[in-house]
Amino acid sequence: MNASLIMSNILSPPILFFFLGMSAVILKSDLEIPQPLPKLFSLYLLLAIGFKGGAELVKSGISQEVVLTLFAAIMMATLVPIYTFFILRIRLDLYNAAAIAATYGSISAVTFITAGSFLSELGISFSGYMVAALALMESPAIIVGLVLVKIFDVDKDGDFSWPEVLKEAFLNSSVFLLVGSLIIGVLSGEKGWKLEAPFTQEIFYGVLTFFLLDMGLVAAGKIKDLGKTGSFLISFSILIPILNATIGILLAKLIGMPQGNALLFSVLCASASYIAVPAAMRLTLPEANPSLYVTSALALTFPFNIIIGIPLYLYGINLLWR
Repeated sequence: MNASLIMSNILSPPILFFFLGMSAVILKSDLEIPQPLPKLFSLYLLLAIGFKGGAELVKSGISQEVVLTLFAAIMMATLVPIYTFFILRIRLDLYNAAAIAATYGSISAVTFITAGSFLSELGISFSGYMVAALALMESPAIIVGLVLVKIFDVDKDGDFSWPEVLKEAFLNSSVFLLVGSLIIGVLSGEKGWKLEAPFTQEIFYGVLTFFLLDMGLVAAGKIKDLGKTGSFLISFSILIPILNATIGILLAKLIGMPQGNALLFSVLCASASYIAVPAAMRLTLPEANPSLYVTSALALTFPFNIIIGIPLYLYGINLLWR
């Protein structure tokens, strides 16, 4: 693998600020991002990427490639939690296996945004409609995780309300804002995109940098919880993203996606949710231990993907697309 790809990713300012945040915790600095700024940064990033995706979707139109990509996105968001659930059941109980499977079946919007930043720095183009794939992959894993619990635990019947589950899956703040921004981008088109450019484009990387600084602080704070998980979950948190990305790359090749889109799709397949799904699992599966599914996604999979995974997946794509 070309080491310059990894160095190019690691030496980008947002990633370096992620390391700075981790260093602050490890060295016991009193650096912190006051609440509710991290939540505001998260909402801004979802709004900006959703709005851009909607505007780009107007440009590209609905083609066969778009339809196949969105279908593949829904398929992966449904299948990943199923096979990861059975892998996790080797060592974990039903509830924790379902919660972690749902976490890895869903996606991390910030990992997706970081991959887009990486592509832009390399001068590799990608399509705005990939944001629609992002939006479609957010919620299905929550439903699948709970269906698995309902199938394999007869005592769980009636313990949670399906209307509440569906509301949490499709109307949680991140999904609602992302989809809403996408629709607004479609409706306002190129004119709206130019009008909002100072807000959605010019400060985007600055906000992403601040957000990753905060993520570094949070991730380093969660590392100590990894000792409770054992080597099985630690290995799972690294190897499953690689497996999921590999499947995503092969699907992208089959569909005929360009390289930039293929990277974003593989990153979506490889990432794990540490916001939307944990919120839903706390509500619907209180038996599951949040320190397992939050820590594995945030303290291991997220750093692995943004530091090593993204350039690794691009390397594999470059080999296949030659």
